[in-house]
Amino acid sequence: MMAAIMSTTRRDFLRNSAITAALASTSAHRLFAAAKPSPIRLGMCSYTFRDFDRAHVIQFMKELKLTDLNAKDVKDHLPMTPPEATQAAVADYSAAGIKLTAIGAVYFPKNEDDDIRAKFDYAKRAGVKVIVAGDPTPETLPRIEKFVKEYDIRLAIHNHGPEDKLWHSPLDVLKAVKDMDPRMGCCIDVGHTVRAGTDVVDAIKQVGPRLFDIHMKDLADFSAKESQMPVGEGKMPVRDIFKTLIAMKYQGYVDLEYEVHGDDPMPGATKSINYMRSVLSEMGYQE
Repeated sequence: MMAAIMSTTRRDFLRNSAITAALASTSAHRLFAAAKPSPIRLGMCSYTFRDFDRAHVIQFMKELKLTDLNAKDVKDHLPMTPPEATQAAVADYSAAGIKLTAIGAVYFPKNEDDDIRAKFDYAKRAGVKVIVAGDPTPETLPRIEKFVKEYDIRLAIHNHGPEDKLWHSPLDVLKAVKDMDPRMGCCIDVGHTVRAGTDVVDAIKQVGPRLFDIHMKDLADFSAKESQMPVGEGKMPVRDIFKTLIAMKYQGYVDLEYEVHGDDPMPGATKSINYMRSVLSEMGYQE
């Protein structure tokens, strides 16, 4: 009888061990699956830190554990002139492990070769392949297109909402560039898009392969520019935006542009980045 008891105990032990091993294997598999790299690349618009100098931008990026920056010629973030100043800024970012992914917003007030070429030379010095453009007129676009082809640098026109005389919505941009070189496209500012009365997820789908950058923000009220708040605390459909970008195999960046509390942006910027990372984690990705 003792032998039978020992045999049963041994069988139970082996069975329980097998179950424990299976559960451990399943948990490990799930953990491994959850750690797959995120197809969404989070970055930062340096305009978020417009009241601070380049040294602070670098410090803030490190605190946020971000390495990708859409830099603007504001303060000393990425001076356009003289060329040596641009190069010095690039060197500082590179030394800090920060990659410049785009410049802008850059403005094109003149429909003249010299003025446009200066902006493309600036992008070339910065080592980026995307210019986020703030205000090119439809009449200027054919001339800009020539430089897009010459430099192989994409132009992403930034929509600025209902106040913008030209580019209220990404769909206005798409209408203007749809028959041009495929490197002529759009930077969708999600906040300005919803304020223009445009469904942001539908706009992303329509712009499709001409979408070169996303400027991310959140609003409590889609009709009120001043209602901006940290991403995740408003009404922006962040999860649906991410799902749509992943489904279309978006290759650009999602850059936080936190435009409120310019004198103390880090609390809101931190909440925003942490929220976006949490959404990606819930979707099974590790950013």
